[in-house]
Amino acid sequence: MKKIAYALVIVATGVLGLASAATAADKYVMDADHTNVLFFVNHLGFSTVIGRFGDVQGSFVFDQEDVSKSSIAVTIKTASVDTDVAVLDDHLRGTDFFDAEKFPDITFTSSGINKTGEKTAEITGELDMHGVTKPVTLNVTFNRAGENPNTKKHVAGFSATANLVRSDFGIKAYVPYVGDDIKIVIEMEGLRVDAE
Repeated sequence: MKKIAYALVIVATGVLGLASAATAADKYVMDADHTNVLFFVNHLGFSTVIGRFGDVQGSFVFDQEDVSKSSIAVTIKTASVDTDVAVLDDHLRGTDFFDAEKFPDITFTSSGINKTGEKTAEITGELDMHGVTKPVTLNVTFNRAGENPNTKKHVAGFSATANLVRSDFGIKAYVPYVGDDIKIVIEMEGLRVDAE
């Protein structure tokens, strides 16, 4: 009888272990010190202006076994735009472009994730910018996950790209002289939220 009970405990433990593994999805918060959102805009055909946002916050759920169960939500403060040119940054914060006072946030919320390769996926979602919400697709590469040897914290890192048309979001100033097609490049690290 004891052997049967012991066997049942082992089976139950194994089943519970499989169940927890099957539903294992870790939650992360973005590490602002190691996350960059960059944009690239053609300037009069002479060059490409490169800018970034200094205030990016968000969280994501990452399920390595089934990436379709993953999700992400991000908020970017438009006033944090930075091209390393103070006059241009003030212009971008103004009504010609981001209108940061009226529209302080850009948000992205995922609606679906489709795995495209061993370490790649497409994340579809809704981008809300300048009072307009449009679907946007991110092409994402999973870099790695593991312990940061310096902080001893568990980190997951990703690279992503996207393309959007700014006039679709009502930001039409100086088109076509200043590019309408915007390239986005994202480098992101997240810190796993461990249960206490």
